[in-house]
Amino acid sequence: MKRGILLALGASALVLGSGLAMAQGAPQSILPPDFRDPAPTPSPTARPPAPAQTDAPAATTTSVPVIQPIPKGANSGSSSAPAPAPLPDFAGTLPSLAELERMSTDELDELLGLKPKVDIPPAARRATTRVGVLAPSEGGLPVLSLANQPASLVRAALSASDGPVVSRWGHILLRRGLASRLAAPSGMDPIEFAALRTRTLNAMGEFAAARAVAQDVDTANWNPALTAAALDAYIGTADLVGACPVVRLQGNVREDANWRLFQGICNAFAGEGARAKADLNRVRSRGQAAAIDALLAQRFAGAAGQGRGAVTIEWNGVDELTPMRFALANAVGEPVPDNLLDDAGPYYSRAAATAPMLTLSQRIDAANLAAREGILSSTALVDLYAQAFVEEDLDGPIATLAARLRQAYVGADAAARLAAIREIWAGPRSDGEDAAAPGTIDYARLILTANAAARVEPDEEFLDDAGNLIAAMLSAGFERDALRWAALVPDGSAAWAQLTFAAPGRRDPVSSGAIDDFIDDDDSQDQRKSQFLVAGLAGLGRMDADDVGGYSSDLKMNLGSATRWTRAIDAAAAVDNQALVVLLAGLGMQGSGWDRMTARHLYHIVAALNRVGLEAEARMIAAEAVARG
Repeated sequence: MKRGILLALGASALVLGSGLAMAQGAPQSILPPDFRDPAPTPSPTARPPAPAQTDAPAATTTSVPVIQPIPKGANSGSSSAPAPAPLPDFAGTLPSLAELERMSTDELDELLGLKPKVDIPPAARRATTRVGVLAPSEGGLPVLSLANQPASLVRAALSASDGPVVSRWGHILLRRGLASRLAAPSGMDPIEFAALRTRTLNAMGEFAAARAVAQDVDTANWNPALTAAALDAYIGTADLVGACPVVRLQGNVREDANWRLFQGICNAFAGEGARAKADLNRVRSRGQAAAIDALLAQRFAGAAGQGRGAVTIEWNGVDELTPMRFALANAVGEPVPDNLLDDAGPYYSRAAATAPMLTLSQRIDAANLAAREGILSSTALVDLYAQAFVEEDLDGPIATLAARLRQAYVGADAAARLAAIREIWAGPRSDGEDAAAPGTIDYARLILTANAAARVEPDEEFLDDAGNLIAAMLSAGFERDALRWAALVPDGSAAWAQLTFAAPGRRDPVSSGAIDDFIDDDDSQDQRKSQFLVAGLAGLGRMDADDVGGYSSDLKMNLGSATRWTRAIDAAAAVDNQALVVLLAGLGMQGSGWDRMTARHLYHIVAALNRVGLEAEARMIAAEAVARG
């Protein structure tokens, strides 16, 4: 049928190119007389005026039919008749027959003007003056925080934030800021602002939040940058059909492999199964996408109900994993070979942690990284292990850990519960570090046991575990439960150091003697924990100002030196701009581990957050730094 359409288009081009307006003689009809068109009806004559009414009986007259008068100017002889619409000028622009045969159906739609149009009524279209999903009443930042800020500074901060942040609490705060309902900075296009935020959320592994921000903008308003960032979010959540509105609206604006695969999938879910199959076959045969990707896309498209024939997936010869390949495999339930997953980077753990179509064991393996980075909450992590506990077919280390976690909650007494918690901490690490090294408990295990640790009553018999118990509680924000240990823990201990940040609103300075004791017992590399303790206390104003310079010099922290970033975040704090401080704090915490964090950065971040009213976040970041440094 498609070839017939192409031949018809080619024939049309020939006719139009040869002078359609030139008549070559009237054709003769070969139909029998009864099937010929009726002769044209002659023009009606004007109806005579009605006779004047009299009392005399009406005379018998001939009936005249009532005919609708012809509108003025409609006859060809009128000088006011509108000119007929010109025919399209295809001469020199219509592709050749060979070119038409090589075109995809989407390209033909664009040529023939069949591309979908925006059909959102004006009253239903959304303004872009404020974009985001968290209103101030829902925990979002003030809407107009960035309205009067320089666009260049906001653009630079977001553009440079291209990865995870070292702090779990910093991640949570930055996600909140990026998802807030905000007005764009002065001089910045709101669509560009939404694109930058969506891209940054993707880089953090927050694909669901990135998708939500992108979807707060009408698809018809998306620019190429927002389209690219939104597609990454749809791929990260394996929500491939979610991209169809923009894919079908924009047509052939892109020619990359992912876009071609999306086009075939979206055609299938629009009810055009044959068209989708032809497009995906073309993508595969021309090498526009890898064969494994085209086959996975064909299987996914077949789920639309219009597919024909089985699709066999063969992983032989596939030596790498890509985000699109991972999303397609997850969406169709196709297991990814272990050798590809073993060499995969952290991106795939971030995507798998929140992928409901994966098995429970796959999600739990990925959830450890997601919890450490702040993507998953402590409650979400516990829920996964709770499901594992009731899963009858699940065994191995995950089942054992789930049983121990249950014992940490329901043990006969505090000693039994704490024993179960210690066993969880002592388990093999999921981040590749040596579990036998002192102080190297997997932070994901501390997050997992946060609720259980909060149930342990303070007792002098448990003081050896107080530091880890408090670190676990503060990883989930249980500061009140942690402060119950304040009367028992000795000054200068690891537990004491974290509790100096747990108390909200503290104004009295911390004893310098206790700080010295902590520094003397600190065996962390380059005394990083001591540096973070001093930097955090100085930023919160919880130590004598005269002591700050001395500790900065002794520990080689250079807290007094300034950079362009420190001047920017200090200036943002000086004008009480929460949103700008959050963005700059996120930029200052870029990195994959706390070894990438400096005490000077921590000091300015904590001080700026505390100054703009984000004291709770500042305290939790400082406490986390001491625990993980």
